[in-house]
This record gives sequence, structure tokens and C-alpha cells, in this order.
Amino acid sequence: MDLKIDKKIFRAYDIRGIYPYQINEKAAYLLGQAFGRFLGSRRADVALGRDNRLSSPPLFKAVKKGLLQEGVRVFDIGLSTTPVLYFSVAHFGYDGGIEITASHLSGDWNGFKLVGKGAFPIGQKSGLKEIQQLIEKIKPSRKKGKVIKKKVLQEYIKFNFEDLNLELLKPLRVVIDTGNSVPGILIPFLKKNLPIVKIFPLFEKLDGNFPNHGTDPLTEENIASLKAEVRGKKAAFGAAFDGDGDRIVFVDEKGKRVPGDLILALVGQDILEKYPGARILYDIRSSNVVREVIKNAGGIPVVSRIGHSFIKAKMRKEDILFGGEFSGHYYSKRHYFCEAPIFVLLKVLEIVSKRGVSLSQLISPLKRYFHSGEINFPVKNKKKVLAAFKKKYKEGRVSRLDGLRVDFNNWWFLLRPSNTEPLLRLVIEAKTKELFQKKKKELVNLIKQTEGLN
Repeated sequence: MDLKIDKKIFRAYDIRGIYPYQINEKAAYLLGQAFGRFLGSRRADVALGRDNRLSSPPLFKAVKKGLLQEGVRVFDIGLSTTPVLYFSVAHFGYDGGIEITASHLSGDWNGFKLVGKGAFPIGQKSGLKEIQQLIEKIKPSRKKGKVIKKKVLQEYIKFNFEDLNLELLKPLRVVIDTGNSVPGILIPFLKKNLPIVKIFPLFEKLDGNFPNHGTDPLTEENIASLKAEVRGKKAAFGAAFDGDGDRIVFVDEKGKRVPGDLILALVGQDILEKYPGARILYDIRSSNVVREVIKNAGGIPVVSRIGHSFIKAKMRKEDILFGGEFSGHYYSKRHYFCEAPIFVLLKVLEIVSKRGVSLSQLISPLKRYFHSGEINFPVKNKKKVLAAFKKKYKEGRVSRLDGLRVDFNNWWFLLRPSNTEPLLRLVIEAKTKELFQKKKKELVNLIKQTEGLN
């Protein structure tokens, strides 16, 4: 077999590419073999799951074949969200796991997310480079593995509900948009376990063509239907999952998006009532209100660079109870330091129920600042632009944790380079609207001037 595959599919944290030109059955088969070999000479136990993309079944079959040729005992969990795969590996003590998914990317993409024991992420600095090298020199094996079908969804849902006080819940109406993607498999389980809550599913039917909207809920057009449905059904709030179900975003009862960092602050505050003094993590993009809320609630705020592999490692090392990103990823120590979107969904249900006020009323006190979200700028020379910003704003408090963040008394900005694209990502926050608009204009102009666009 020709062992040459496109090296571009190996990214910082996962493997992904366009099917069948970059990601195909040959690449999947070789990956299965290499992953089995990477895990060691003894027979390894590996959980294997997939999303509902049209290319996922043949890739699933090919990976499984490669794993079996390395003598791996494959626990076939079938259709699963990425958090379900992580849960399966950690909860049942498997040696590793592979989820076949391209997350929020369009249907012509696919890929693989790899984890080791304890669902520890495997990226370029934690084994992915070694796996790539194994693929390039792999030789046929005559070992014989075994396939075991494993049903895990009921156990996963049960695990999530152990944190919920059902007696607190009120008969709320909630819209959940799964966008024809794999999180739709969770809807029947949620309905069964939340009899008092009226769940209105949106695009629950799995369809790998994703006919209704894209699978990235951070794109406004992809949650337009959710916003309209929440208003139409007079729901307490709405929630949308991304394509592989490891992110969740919320809209309030008015159909307005709730920023992910404010959900983190809301849930973190509630968790600290039960676990005073706990450490709560937030990413460097998040509003200053997150740090303030955690401190005021008696917790210890911990700032992190962006990215699930960094966050999971930091949470393990520093024994952090809960954490989240601006992008809608939320992590829990109890969930093996992995993404816990169902837990966050249930916590928001519980908080709205016991506080007796709307989600918009709960979020309103947290809107203390004017925050831009991430603004992307295509640039030719990232280093040149970053150097110009560092020189101009050297009087502020500088952090190089992730890109360049500079804080002043009443405003701050973060400018960081994309790892995968010729982009700089800018975030600005200020205490007043006027200052926000002034500084936004100033920063954007500096980017353009440095790039020679003005």
C-alpha cells in the first residue's frame, strides 16, 4: 500500500481535511494501525465513535480495520458526540479513543480527534507527531483484534444528571437546536429525563448534508432559526450545539445571544455556592466581569491561554473545578477535565428555575462592559503588526500569555495570531460605549496603517 498521505491534515490538536482528497479510507486505515502501535505492544482498549457526516461510516470502517490489525480491542460506540467519546475513554478506563468528526466545519470536511488514557488530548506536542511518523514507516501486522459493541449514551446522560437537583426545576420551555448533526441523538434522552421541561427540538433529524444551516453556532446566521423559535415558542431560553457537540451556545428568552463568557460567569457563580474557594478557569478573551464575579463569589479565578489541550492540561495540573472559553467550550473536573456541554445546559435550567427570573435578567448585571468579541483581520505580516502594537501600547500592563494583551485602567485589548490562517484576531473591552468605539477605531486603523492599507 502507498503510505504517502497529505501531511497538511495533521493540525495542532487534531487531524482534518477535505474528503476524499485529503482525508480518505487509506489515511483512516493507516491511522488506525499507527494509533494501535502508538499505544504500545500489549493489547490496547480503544473507544471508537463518529459523527453523522456522510463520509464518517466508511472512515469508521477503515479506522476499525487498521486498529484490529494491530490487535486492538475496539469498543464501537457508534454515533456519538465528542464529549461522549471522551467520557467513554475516561469513565470505562480505556487506553485511548478516536472520534471521527470535523467538528463545526462544512460537510465536505472530516477528521479525527485522538485521546489517550483518561481522555487526555493527543496533539502535536503530546503524540500526534509520533503517530504521523509511525504512519510514514508502518509495516503490515498479523495481529488480530476484537470488536465489542458498547452502548454508552444512557450511562453518559445518567452521569450528567447526577449533578442536577430535579426538584428545583420548573416547567420551563426550552428550544434545543442540534442542526441535523450528531448531538440530535441526545434529545430523546433529555426528554425522558426532564419530564417537567418542555423541550422543542430544532433540526433534530440527523442529516449529513446539514440542509438547514451550518454547524458553527458562533456564526449568527446559523442561530437565526433558534432565535426565531425561542421567541415563537415563548421559551425560557434556547441552546445550540456545534457539529460534534462539544460546544454549546445560548440565546435568552428575547432571542438574543448570550456571550459564552457570561454563561461561564453565571454557572461559575452558582457552582461556588456549593464549592466555596474553588478554582474557576476562564480564557484570556473573556470579559473582566468573569474574574470579578468569581472573586466576589469566593472563588479563585485562573486565566488561561486559548485552546482545549492547554486548558485541560492546566486544569489537571492546578486542580481546577470548572472552566470555560468565550467560544462555548466548558470543562469540568468531574467530567474528567473534558467538555461538559450537557452539564452546563442542565445548570442553566436549574439556575433559571431556582432564581425565578428570566435568563436576560440574570445576565443583565454581568453586562458591565462593552466587549467586541473576536474580530478577524487578514494580514500579510503578523509579527510586524504585533510589534507595532507592542511599541505603541507599552505603557499598559502587558501579557504575552497568548498573543499580546495590554490592560489599561478602563479598557484592554488582545491581539493574537491564528495558528492555522493568515489572520490576526482582535478583542477589545472598555467601560463605556464611547471609549469602546474610540479605541476600536484606533486599533483597527493601526492594523491598516501597519499593513499599508491606509
